Amino acid sequence: MSDLAVLVVDDDFMVARIHTQFVERTPGFSVVGVASTGQAALDDVARLRPDLVLLDVHLPDMTGIEVLRRLRAGGDDVGVLVVTAAREADTVRAAAAGGAVHYLVKPFDYDDLRVRLESFRTALLALKGASAPGQDDIDAVFGAAAPAPAASLPKGLSPETADAVEAALRDAGELSAAECADAVGISRVSARRYLEHFVARGVVVVRLQYGGGGRPERRFRVTT
Repeated sequence: MSDLAVLVVDDDFMVARIHTQFVERTPGFSVVGVASTGQAALDDVARLRPDLVLLDVHLPDMTGIEVLRRLRAGGDDVGVLVVTAAREADTVRAAAAGGAVHYLVKPFDYDDLRVRLESFRTALLALKGASAPGQDDIDAVFGAAAPAPAASLPKGLSPETADAVEAALRDAGELSAAECADAVGISRVSARRYLEHFVARGVVVVRLQYGGGGRPERRFRVTT
């Protein structure tokens, strides 16, 4: 399969450039256009026919949610990954109702976007050429809606510890890897492995907390 075509939509040209670099860095994806307004995004979708749109919510002429609604009203089922600083519950619900494949809160790092791009590609490939897909293919499309079996854990991770990590996250609401390690009684490196596994599955999201002069801290929370 050739690279999936991506349209980047953001009114901040520096942010758009960073997102473009993230996409181009991911095997199997290429950026075919960059738009800075809602109308330009709609025009570029019609002209370029991308497979996926990285769509900001805050645009100068209309919201990204309005762009999404207009696409769907016009019968366009292009994949839309919302990438925004907007955290309002109504905005998240509107994105989900519009069929967005995911909702990624800024700021984020490369790996946060990469796992969602790869998940989108997996879902797209799962149904390619299949007139009657199997349950595994359907689960790939619906992602976290289907629970992953314990056997799907990477080598070295145990179902019991995975359950403990998830329970600690749900109890605390949000944790860093170090805080999770203390709560569960495992090493920070092990906690980070479990947390990143949950991020890859789409059941945990991560945000960067900036402070001081060092690297930003990655903080994790469950999606539901």
